Amino acid sequence: MRLIHTTTLHMQEFMRVNQPYAILSHTWGAAGDEVSYHEMIAPELSQTTLRKPGYVKIAKCCEIARKYGLEFAWVDTCCIDKSSSAELTEEINSMYKWYEGATVCIAYLADLTEDIESLRESRWFTRGWTLQELVAPGWVEFYDQSWANRGNKTSWRDRLSEITGISPGILHGENTLDQIPVAVRMSWASKRETTRDEDMAYCLLGIFDINMPMLYGEGSKAFLRLQEEIIKQ
Repeated sequence: MRLIHTTTLHMQEFMRVNQPYAILSHTWGAAGDEVSYHEMIAPELSQTTLRKPGYVKIAKCCEIARKYGLEFAWVDTCCIDKSSSAELTEEINSMYKWYEGATVCIAYLADLTEDIESLRESRWFTRGWTLQELVAPGWVEFYDQSWANRGNKTSWRDRLSEITGISPGILHGENTLDQIPVAVRMSWASKRETTRDEDMAYCLLGIFDINMPMLYGEGSKAFLRLQEEIIKQ
């Protein structure tokens, strides 16, 4: 697992993760807005990289993590070398575990204003990947577009359940996913979407405790493979 040191913002690799870490949940910006792994490990970060909205997210995540006393953080945009298909497959299959194992998940809702009513309209609730990022961690803190803390998964339990259709028992950790029927878990994703067709299947691997290879380019066949793996269980 590759983590960011929250003070130096340098990458460190670990064969086994024994230290606590924060993890970022967010929606990706426009093409070119996010910071890649190769940009992040450059000997000296370019001004182009430093000006990216994605770099601001990384820096703010690390700043908040330090306030929680955490030395390391994980951010999907730069902690995965997406040029390696083998690494990408391994990381996507491990993603649920990374979020579940985090000390705290920092959820950044870029479109959440001071008006709490804007919460239900947030893009964060429409994306496929953020489903497991809400369910897996025990502790999720929500931040608005100004990086002001607005609440957490416990204080917002009923509000989150109303928006997502996920029972408070799952959100609060009182029930486990294997206690929830497959059809119900599928319904949680029914109003969500991903940029690539394949990711609508891949983002649900952790929700169904499935491990399978990534085959980008297979399109909707990925969902058929997911269904086959669920049936095998």
